[in-house]
Amino acid sequence: MSKKYHLFEVYGIELEYMLVNKESFKVAPRVDEILMKKAGELASDIENGDIAWSNELVAHVIELKTNGPTKSTDDLAEKFHENILEINEMLDSLNLQLLGSAAHPLMNPDTDTELWKHSYSEVYALYNTIFNCKGHGWSNVQSMHINLPFYNDSEFEKLHAAIRIILPLLPGICASSPILEGKIKGFKDTRLEFYKSNQKEIPELTGSVIPERIFSKSEYYTQIFEPIKRAIKPYDKNKILDHHYLNSRGAIARFDRNAIEIRLMDLQECPKADIALCALVIEVLKALVNEEFCTLKTQKSWSEKDLFLILNEAIKYAENAVIENDNYLQLFGLKAPATINEVWKQLYKTVKPNLHKSHHQTIELILEEGTLSTRLLKAMRDDLSEKHIISVYREVQNCLKTNTLFQP
Repeated sequence: MSKKYHLFEVYGIELEYMLVNKESFKVAPRVDEILMKKAGELASDIENGDIAWSNELVAHVIELKTNGPTKSTDDLAEKFHENILEINEMLDSLNLQLLGSAAHPLMNPDTDTELWKHSYSEVYALYNTIFNCKGHGWSNVQSMHINLPFYNDSEFEKLHAAIRIILPLLPGICASSPILEGKIKGFKDTRLEFYKSNQKEIPELTGSVIPERIFSKSEYYTQIFEPIKRAIKPYDKNKILDHHYLNSRGAIARFDRNAIEIRLMDLQECPKADIALCALVIEVLKALVNEEFCTLKTQKSWSEKDLFLILNEAIKYAENAVIENDNYLQLFGLKAPATINEVWKQLYKTVKPNLHKSHHQTIELILEEGTLSTRLLKAMRDDLSEKHIISVYREVQNCLKTNTLFQP
């Protein structure tokens, strides 16, 4: 964002999808062919009206994002869906198809990973040298990112405080990665279980996932960016890595574009679900910033360690995670113990009048039927044969085509 915007004036949404072979269901590292087909030459970024397409670290993932800041989320689901249909049509002749959700249920990252070989590849290659990107935390992770602007330090303080409070709750409504390599891993949000430790070689990058109590640009540089720069120096001899990108907390401050990017949301089965959840999160953040639930001072008082304990339970149990911390529940007018699902129901009831009607049914289905992880596990019916897993995930692919929610 070169122009500076005020809180909630505009939004940036990013959705990542994987390419899979229609017959074998294996991931297909052929995003370059699609980008070439669309642009007439190999391009890493393509503008397609209100939505842009781009490559990612691995060659089987394509990212769709709002083409610059957008003022409303109301019609975004349809815009993303139109682009998905266009890409699927192009993929048809290659015998490929897009797949939503945050993780491929059968991918073997050791044998199936191919890094992007074109533009920016020297950065990806360096990452691979440091961290070995042939792992689920790198090569089998599809997420949804929300970018929210701030105008100055005062707005950054309010936005960062609010985001930190809500981060632990996100897996409780967004988890969509329960199965890896054909096995139920015991985490509803397996993507985030890997996210916690996939940069363990340099712990300064991810921190405690929940960002530290930092509420100004100068503090952020001193306490987060400077330690990152020092830690990466021995590995980055040619100085090609940017501290903004190296920062891997669950929400990262992008002072290069005056925005905070939220990264803890698993991709859903279709844009209708993704955008409804984005709209819900944005409205809850607005309410927090406006101090409708609790004061800014109270929000700022929460340590990353206490918030991480709640997040960790959410990664494992999603909406069924039980919060025992009475002080945290009091922020939203609830008493301990309460499940994350109960917290989201309370938050939804509070902000529902501000949400576009098109999102109501989607959010209510997720609150009643469970996260996509829960619905996928229900559909498995204890049959984890490869054939059955593929048949369930073909239904997920169909949800992407029809822009409808997955219901087992």
